[in-house]
Amino acid sequence: MPTILLFLGWRLFFYANEGSEPVHIHCKEGDMECKFWLNPKKFDISLAYAFNMSPRAMREIRRIIFQHFDYIVEQWEEFQVRRKS
Repeated sequence: MPTILLFLGWRLFFYANEGSEPVHIHCKEGDMECKFWLNPKKFDISLAYAFNMSPRAMREIRRIIFQHFDYIVEQWEEFQVRRKS
């Protein structure tokens, strides 16, 4: 489960066994956790699940994902290539 970004207490990461799923990112900070699907063609995200997230935390992580959107997609693609090698 490689961590690709640590930012403002948030850890953004992938799980190695989810390679057949579309581009997504897992996010964790303290006891809060969520997963977002990323749509690179539309530069958009949608919530897959959220656990123990406050509205403030949800706004913060959405902002972080959008600020690092291209980087997350690049890391996802690189990770999938390495995982298949």
